[in-house]
Amino acid sequence: MEIEMKIKGLVVDPISKMHIVVLEDLNSERMLPIWIGVFEANAIALKIENISTPRPMTHDLLKSFLDKLNISIEKIVVNDVKDNTFFAQIHCRNKDQTMTIDSRPSDAIALALRVEAPIFVENEVVKKAHSLKFDDNLEDSEKLKKWLEGLKPENFGKYKM
Repeated sequence: MEIEMKIKGLVVDPISKMHIVVLEDLNSERMLPIWIGVFEANAIALKIENISTPRPMTHDLLKSFLDKLNISIEKIVVNDVKDNTFFAQIHCRNKDQTMTIDSRPSDAIALALRVEAPIFVENEVVKKAHSLKFDDNLEDSEKLKKWLEGLKPENFGKYKM
């Protein structure tokens, strides 16, 4: 079963200093943190803040290709997590043909923001994510869970949704 989520915001893990996009269940208080790279965080932040760039960035270029080819994105789905790595799929349509494309969640989310496509997460991924064991470079899972649960709007700075 898929759960529709929205971007709650972007934060920086205080221990690892890695960027995290935080997804929030539309129907509950559940949150899903996904660690992402700095460039992907920047691509998401640019769209959240509605900042235009003088030249198209990668996700804007991809959107232009999709528009010119009349391909729509119906949704993106974070569909798996293995060894602390999240996976996503981009569900596309061209006329009556549907396609599913493998993606990193950060790229799928950055693209979904640009085309205003809904973001979904498989229920099983949410369950697995709550039992993830983080390595020594990241906070232990109990400490991280408490930190995420204690996030307030001001923690997201200008990158909240």
